[in-house]
Amino acid sequence: MGLLRFSTAGSVDDGKSTLIGRLLYDSKSIFEDQLQAVEQASKQRGNEEVNLALLTDGLRAEREQGITIDVAYRYFATPKRKFIIADTPGHIQYTRNMVTGASTADLSIILVDARHGILEQTVRHSYISSLLGIPHIVVAINKMDLVDFSQEVYSKIVADYKQMAARLHIGQVEFIPISAKLGDNVVNPSSNMPWYQGQPLLGYLETVSISHKAGSQDFRFPVQYVIRPISSQFPDYRGYAGRVSGGTIHVGDRVRILPSGLESTVGGINQATDELAEASSPLSVSIRLKDDIDISRGDMLVRADEGQPQVGQDFTLDVCWFNENPLQLRNRYIIRTATAETVGVARAINYRTNVNTLEREIGVSQLDMNDIAEVVIHTSSPLVTDAYAHNRVTGSLIFVDEATNETVGAGMIK
Repeated sequence: MGLLRFSTAGSVDDGKSTLIGRLLYDSKSIFEDQLQAVEQASKQRGNEEVNLALLTDGLRAEREQGITIDVAYRYFATPKRKFIIADTPGHIQYTRNMVTGASTADLSIILVDARHGILEQTVRHSYISSLLGIPHIVVAINKMDLVDFSQEVYSKIVADYKQMAARLHIGQVEFIPISAKLGDNVVNPSSNMPWYQGQPLLGYLETVSISHKAGSQDFRFPVQYVIRPISSQFPDYRGYAGRVSGGTIHVGDRVRILPSGLESTVGGINQATDELAEASSPLSVSIRLKDDIDISRGDMLVRADEGQPQVGQDFTLDVCWFNENPLQLRNRYIIRTATAETVGVARAINYRTNVNTLEREIGVSQLDMNDIAEVVIHTSSPLVTDAYAHNRVTGSLIFVDEATNETVGAGMIK
């Protein structure tokens, strides 16, 4: 069946929460008591009809203000596919929430109000989707009912977006004209827009390729735990447990252990008590090697005959800062990537990106909350990493405050 994770983003009042509510409602993925609660809340707010946005605006503050603040996750399924939705906020002060919500997405739905066209928020959300390497982008042109379902309005927005997308080097983009409030082209095709010959939104979500999840990258296996059971039944068992973060490994393959660079051969692969001949991403397994080598948590196994990750202490990365306390040059932070942990400092801020205009601001000395910038860091011990564009797991890291243990920033290695 397959699982598709997708995020929604858009300007305030573009209808993100209403769109998700419509998807859940029309695909019959709402429990009866949930619908009754939403109907009651709609009446209390004076709405003549059911306000589907209330299905996802779960926080009291969101319902009172009519906006999305936090990331709301929802799950639903159709006979063809399972879905996890991340409804992300549109306000610039919640940029960090959008980054975290969209970081695991396979697809991003960017809503555009047909009356207003491309706005600064559209540019910001498209930039973040591009930065996070989301493979598929859908531009849902909403509120078509308020522009009389005009093909001319739709065509102009498509042309404007394509021009903006070229600046961001965004490739394939799908454009779908919809009315989330009325349901046009959300789950069912619209009779009001016969000029649109494409699929409705749900049809596209059910059929879009998720081949990028098949683990076609080079093999990556960050070691999470060394298994040495104290048992007379397995006196010599030594397994390295973790999750395959890319590619495939077979019994008999030659592997390299990083950062040490030592090599060995895979002697066996276990999943619980089962013996496997191979393991692919994202399977969690235990790998046994034919040689006794000093391997511990934070090390990484890679195939010796494939592309190699970088091993080093100096990294250039795109950073989104999450915390009220700014990122300061020379401040110490705990750096975590995959299963590895070390201490690092920010050596330079090359530039900060204005997420509304995409201009690069030079000469920045610190990063404030929600800032996105290119930063150079140095770590106290070597890390094994890939470029984020090559592997999301081994190409990302987080900054943790030493004193509070808060996650204060996230980085994508370039």
